[in-house]
Amino acid sequence: MNIEHYNGLDDLLARSTSAGQFFNKLPSYVQEMIRERGNNILTEHRLRQYAENLVQGDK
Repeated sequence: MNIEHYNGLDDLLARSTSAGQFFNKLPSYVQEMIRERGNNILTEHRLRQYAENLVQGDK
């Protein structure tokens, strides 16, 4: 599997359409929590994992 790495969340969202669309559909509080850790989000896979973990914590 070829996983593209980015230089943090802002770079990921700017360069990956699918990551941007996914991020924009998240609740605003989840987006904010992800932004707080943005430097550690280097792949779309990691973004999705982190979002899932945050949402699972609400259930």
